[in-house]
Amino acid sequence: MAVRRRNRRSTRFAPDFDPDFGDRALTDARHDIVIGRWQGVRDLLRDTGDDWSRRTHRLRLLAHAAAGSTAAEAWRAAEPDHPDAAVLRAATEVVRVFNQAIAAGRGTAVDRGRLDVAVMACLGAADARPADPMPWVSLLTVARLYEGGVGRAELRRWWDELRRRDPHNLEGHVQLLRYWSARWHGTHGSMYDFARDAAGAAPPGSPLPVLVQIARVEEYRYIADAARGRGPVRGFDQHWKHELAATEVRRTWERWVGGRSPGPARPEEVEPLNYLTHAACYAGLGAVYGELFGLLGARASWAPWAFTGEPAEQFARWRGDGRATS
Repeated sequence: MAVRRRNRRSTRFAPDFDPDFGDRALTDARHDIVIGRWQGVRDLLRDTGDDWSRRTHRLRLLAHAAAGSTAAEAWRAAEPDHPDAAVLRAATEVVRVFNQAIAAGRGTAVDRGRLDVAVMACLGAADARPADPMPWVSLLTVARLYEGGVGRAELRRWWDELRRRDPHNLEGHVQLLRYWSARWHGTHGSMYDFARDAAGAAPPGSPLPVLVQIARVEEYRYIADAARGRGPVRGFDQHWKHELAATEVRRTWERWVGGRSPGPARPEEVEPLNYLTHAACYAGLGAVYGELFGLLGARASWAPWAFTGEPAEQFARWRGDGRATS
């Protein structure tokens, strides 16, 4: 009997929280960074080409890996005229500034001179690789850390430059959504207005409609943080499943997933698909999340599950419910 119990435990489903979402080439390049090599990163970015969604995704994760090393600086020193080295260096500087802000604690102002250095690195990267949207994504990211935000004209210029290069860049939209959130320099209303406008203008198959679900997570985080230690927020149990929330989940499902090319989820789709799956679960839309889990397989992301409980437990439990109802 004990052996049978052990066997059942050994075959229990376990989500795969691979930080690279199955992108083996990215995993290899990030390993190179850990051991102090930059050549694999250069080759990866060369092979990625102008697939902007994949390139932006890869650069974001490479920058997080490079923030704790000197790999970006070593590459820039070895090949000072390589445009990709400039783009990675700028993205890495932005991650470092954010890490500094996190270490200092929320509410502590980041040195403006330090922020200006990161901005100049991003503008230099934009000059080095003019067609690339990533330096403008990096600028929209660091904009949140300026006390009081950045000037509207400057923010608009950065946003317009991004959209000229890649009008449906998901990461850039996410960064501006967070800028306009109540957590940073806006309100819940301004955040939702931005998300819904972008979702409404997105072509079929674009992931941009998921911005509405990302906004719902941002609102949840803000209110839950404000209520911490004071008990539950009245009426908040309906946050995920009221009629508008459920309708918007179905709309995102139809416009994005219904319009995308058939096939497994690409690595850059895994995290946004987890946001949509999470929203469908908490809205009680079994038919939707059952199909989404089929698309994801075991590939899970920590966000947004970590904001509502233990990520692996939630993912496994809801996935089991979805399989039972499919």
